[in-house]
Amino acid sequence: MSHHSFAFQTNTAFGGFLNAPHPQAASVSPFAVAGIAWDGCVTNRPGARFGPYQIRRASHMLCDATHPLWQVARGENDLVDYGDLTLPNTALEAMRAALMPQAEALIAKHHMLWLGGDHSITLPLLRAYRKKHGRPLALVHFDAHCDTWTDHFGEPSGHGTWTYEAITEGLVDPKLTTQIGIRSAGARDAVEFVNDQGGRVFTARQLRGRENEDQLSAVIAHVKDRVGDAPVYLSLDIDCLDPAFAPGTGTPEPGGMTSNQVLTLLESWTSLNWVGMDLCEVSPPYDHAELTSNAAAVFVWTYLMGRLKARGA
Repeated sequence: MSHHSFAFQTNTAFGGFLNAPHPQAASVSPFAVAGIAWDGCVTNRPGARFGPYQIRRASHMLCDATHPLWQVARGENDLVDYGDLTLPNTALEAMRAALMPQAEALIAKHHMLWLGGDHSITLPLLRAYRKKHGRPLALVHFDAHCDTWTDHFGEPSGHGTWTYEAITEGLVDPKLTTQIGIRSAGARDAVEFVNDQGGRVFTARQLRGRENEDQLSAVIAHVKDRVGDAPVYLSLDIDCLDPAFAPGTGTPEPGGMTSNQVLTLLESWTSLNWVGMDLCEVSPPYDHAELTSNAAAVFVWTYLMGRLKARGA
């Protein structure tokens, strides 16, 4: 099956994220969405291949999508949605090899918002961004898990190794890397890897009880000062949220962040030089009342609206 078309992939004829059209139906747009419906590296509950579809579906309930804080909305030609990329779905390296040229082509034309998929998709995306920008990127990484293990349950790569690989490959600058929400079990060498490399980890425990802009001011300022004007990539694993806010994920970890915390941080970092983002690990088979897909849609929408505000839309 060389065309790699599967029943779970999203067709955007119905309207993509925020009802954005397929690019064939629109002029050149600065922003674009693409789904990467891959979950071949999950270590607990599968289902993230269905994430892009449900995130898009949830986004349709944002109606006119005018952001209440900034009073901005996407213009007619601001956003297109390519649907889910056609990729192999049984071999990690085959998927990554097929993803890379597609990602490079899309990054050359648009500011991309990627919908996963499990978190192993981020490594090839960072390879494409590193190639485009000619330098290691800054990274803001929301997650319950550090993703800095040196192997994936005995395999060389997976959704728990990509941050380690990105740093060791020089795709991201460890001194410009911030992890937020980390709380899972893990040996010290993995959990403290980013700190040891000169970055910064804000654990979920350190964030308890801090939700509004004043309470999170130290985190907000730290990231702004650390990143400066460097090109920065956002990778947001939905399991950074407590399972009360995001039950539909493959590896839920109690004691996590609230939706308010994530939104406060995203809203406060509109001035950063964002170059792209992904949102991973939404697993609809385990969702309840669409809580997880709704949170994911709002986070992606908030990122996009922040970019439009920064451009003066």
